[in-house]
Amino acid sequence: MADYIVQHRHRRLYTQFSIAQLMVGICLMLASCNTGKSNTADFITYIADPKKVDIRLYWKDDKGQLINSLGRLREYIISKNRKLVFAANAGMYKPDHAPQGLFIRNGHTIVAVDSGSGFGNFYLKPNGIFYITRGKKAVVCRTASFRYDPDVLFATQSGPMMVVEGQIHDSFRASSTSLNIRNGVGVLPDGRIVFAMSAKEVNFYTFASYFKELGCWNALYLDGFVSRTYLPEKNWEQFDGDFGVMIGVTE
Repeated sequence: MADYIVQHRHRRLYTQFSIAQLMVGICLMLASCNTGKSNTADFITYIADPKKVDIRLYWKDDKGQLINSLGRLREYIISKNRKLVFAANAGMYKPDHAPQGLFIRNGHTIVAVDSGSGFGNFYLKPNGIFYITRGKKAVVCRTASFRYDPDVLFATQSGPMMVVEGQIHDSFRASSTSLNIRNGVGVLPDGRIVFAMSAKEVNFYTFASYFKELGCWNALYLDGFVSRTYLPEKNWEQFDGDFGVMIGVTE
């Protein structure tokens, strides 16, 4: 009987030890899988070299009519004997679809910088400006840092900044339950532009983290649930929308 009790205790200790080993193994496996990195499949991403492709902001057609949707933008581009390879909405807008904040098109300032305060994402400071120069340089900067320059060819203002000088906006929280489809823009250290839209609802922190992980020093939020992307090379073609300013990449 004594031998049986000892053996039984040994089996029980062995079983407990085996379960402990199993739990440790599972934890290690989960740790190796959960690296804290964003899942790239959750984002529709297009990286463009402004020195190699034509990147412009669009709002109205040649007759002064609002273009509004990505489908109509594509038709407009085709009418110019160009091929649209990427398009997305490029900032917030007022009820009449006028740009909210700075809008520069072909070197002409259509709407001035909005340096005021108010409610909503646009006014969550710091907000920012995305612009492209005549020399094909792309920049995302704080609104407060922007200076009017004849060299600026296209510009759009939005907010908030998501990544500010390498750091995620200090108002964002990983635990936030405010989820939405979102799109934004950032610039890589080599000068290429990252355009991205979430393929599912995400919070600001997750979206900002994605741009930071890619290496963007600064990244700007463009808009939320209304966002659409046209990117045929990835079989992602959204033609609808009811926008103000849009961005188009052609070749």
